[in-house]
Amino acid sequence: MSTHPPLHGRVALVTGVSRPNGIAATVAKRLNAMGATVVATGFPPHDAEMPWGEGQLDTPFPLLQHNLEEPDAPAVLIDEAFDAHGQLDIVAAVHARSSSQSLDQLTVGELQRSWAANVQSVLLLAQQFARRHQPAPPDHPPAGRMLWFTSGQHFGPMESELPYAVTKGALHQMTASVDKALSQHRIVANCINPGPVDTGWATPELHQAVTDMFPDKRWGTPDDVANLVAFLVSDEGAWIRGQVLNSEGGFNRFG
Repeated sequence: MSTHPPLHGRVALVTGVSRPNGIAATVAKRLNAMGATVVATGFPPHDAEMPWGEGQLDTPFPLLQHNLEEPDAPAVLIDEAFDAHGQLDIVAAVHARSSSQSLDQLTVGELQRSWAANVQSVLLLAQQFARRHQPAPPDHPPAGRMLWFTSGQHFGPMESELPYAVTKGALHQMTASVDKALSQHRIVANCINPGPVDTGWATPELHQAVTDMFPDKRWGTPDDVANLVAFLVSDEGAWIRGQVLNSEGGFNRFG
């Protein structure tokens, strides 16, 4: 039996790595612990715009910075990963632009920024990943993996953050189609809805209210999300593809 860790010899790109208690940082560290060579990128200026602000992040791998709202950034990022390591096997697109505009507050500029960051960038990452990925032979399981994240907008309204909810809805609905396209390159793609995850953004009042909506009286954690990611990118996860996986811990948003 091999003594190598499960992702030994594979290269994983993780986007959105900028906050120490964020999902992306936890996912990147988990893939690194599983033996993958991790290429991590984030964009701290987005955090600086948000109520939670920037955070100091300590990682065992270099941390790059890319603004994925820019149309050229996804291809540049994929090329950088290939040029540095000669291959790329996993793309976990964890980044997202948060937006709290209601219908009355809605602006064209925010709609465009949310679309570019949340949807356009993921499609362009998939395109360049497919172009450069070296597919596994037909008699081997596909080693390529791509993941992205939706939210709970398909279960309940999110009317106070329309640009975010609408673009997350697009990520949900494109999953089967993009996976089918990537399958020609022996890449398996899925989308995760992690439910409410405690990354430090909620006020004390909101935190307690959401806690009461979980049967176990606790929020989801970044480690809960990383557990699912770890399975999906492993060899054992190859048979799950083109799915939107709702991993919400029984969250009852109407409770």
